[in-house]
Amino acid sequence: MTRFMDVHHGMEGITADQLHQAHQADLAIEAEEGVRFESAWADPESGTVYCLSEAPSADAVQRIHERAGHKADEIHAVPLTV
Repeated sequence: MTRFMDVHHGMEGITADQLHQAHQADLAIEAEEGVRFESAWADPESGTVYCLSEAPSADAVQRIHERAGHKADEIHAVPLTV
């Protein structure tokens, strides 16, 4: 499995509760695509949200986000970590 960092734009003013709800929506269906979402972070001022996951493909990550109602604007494979 590959680790992915995805980015969502246009979420200005997102609250901690809204971020939690969006993350829970992903977690509720992630297994259907073999995805495991690890963490989510947000900058309410810029409206940027980041999600870290492990998945078989970027397409699988996007399908979960789309079904949960928050399509990712960018998805990047992150094959190396230190």
